[in-house]
Amino acid sequence: MASPQTDTLERSPVLGPLRSTSPKSGRASPTSEYSALLHQVRDAGLLGRRTGFYIAMFAGLSAALVAVSFGMVLLGDSWWQLALAGVLGLLLTQFSFLAHEASHRQVFESNKANDVAGRTIANLVVGISYSWWMSKHSRHHGSPNIMGKDPDIDGRVIAFTPDAAAGSRGLGAWLRRRQGYLFFPVLTLEGLNLHVQGFRTVFGAGKVDRRWLEIVMLVSRVAVYLAAVFLLMSPGIAFAFLGVQLAVFGVYMGASFAPNHKGMPILPKDSKVDFLRRQVLTSRNIRGGWAMDTFMGGLNHQVEHHLFPNMPRPNLQKARRMAKAYCEARGITYTETSLAQSYGIVIRYLNRVGLSAGADPFDCPAASAYGR
Repeated sequence: MASPQTDTLERSPVLGPLRSTSPKSGRASPTSEYSALLHQVRDAGLLGRRTGFYIAMFAGLSAALVAVSFGMVLLGDSWWQLALAGVLGLLLTQFSFLAHEASHRQVFESNKANDVAGRTIANLVVGISYSWWMSKHSRHHGSPNIMGKDPDIDGRVIAFTPDAAAGSRGLGAWLRRRQGYLFFPVLTLEGLNLHVQGFRTVFGAGKVDRRWLEIVMLVSRVAVYLAAVFLLMSPGIAFAFLGVQLAVFGVYMGASFAPNHKGMPILPKDSKVDFLRRQVLTSRNIRGGWAMDTFMGGLNHQVEHHLFPNMPRPNLQKARRMAKAYCEARGITYTETSLAQSYGIVIRYLNRVGLSAGADPFDCPAASAYGR
């Protein structure tokens, strides 16, 4: 890559050229550009905490969780339990959104209070390691869609970059070429994967913050949950209940996180893109009002979430109007689509990436996909 002092264009290996980051381009300093937007947002009071909103959300979700638990007891050994399993999958995803927001310090002023809330909800309610999530998600926020740095594009089952897809053979190549269509079916296994990753982390050799607390929380949560399910239901219904709950949880989680970056520009590992453009150009917003905010846990405002990661969910809509106008005034591409459109983009993108499966390793996957 050329030196930052030369007039170069950053180029996505999949989606083509990005905006120049050269200091000779004639625009204001990248640092001052982001600072100016940050000051606007801060002056508007949008970085202030909205703790009352989160307490109300937690209370409502907890009440719904208690209601589902009573329903499970009342239904007993009935196949109608599968309906409650689906509802439980939705509720646990909503709790995951709260844990995610606590991890970003969006809920309380105190970092300790946010950590306690996030760790308790993630481990004890949802069954996901908070430490694993913090490590993975922090790396994603620091390097969104950057090859070799963003763990969210380092898929093992689904290839998110041509490099990951290239070289597949036989059945693997056939599946890769159709991976866009298989993406949502594969997500039915993501719920189980998230639980497995949590246990692998806390029982693994790497550094884990509050390891023994997380082990106690995760093991206690699984033991109580499985005991309740198998005491209330016969083995066949119990296994079906777990399957439905995990499938709904996995699909809902994936359907909420995937539209935000998949199919957006992917940057080389050594790219020199300033913070403002790195976050905006690689993120996609989903249109919609309060219903979409609730459905996606605020993740529909992905641009603003990446620009201001500790901004409370209720303030993201107002920040969106400011950030969009700011980017448009400076010629920075600001992407918004509907939810259905975003899913279509993700499916087509993954299929296009999959075309490189089985290709000649000395061929250019992007050239093959887009034509020379």
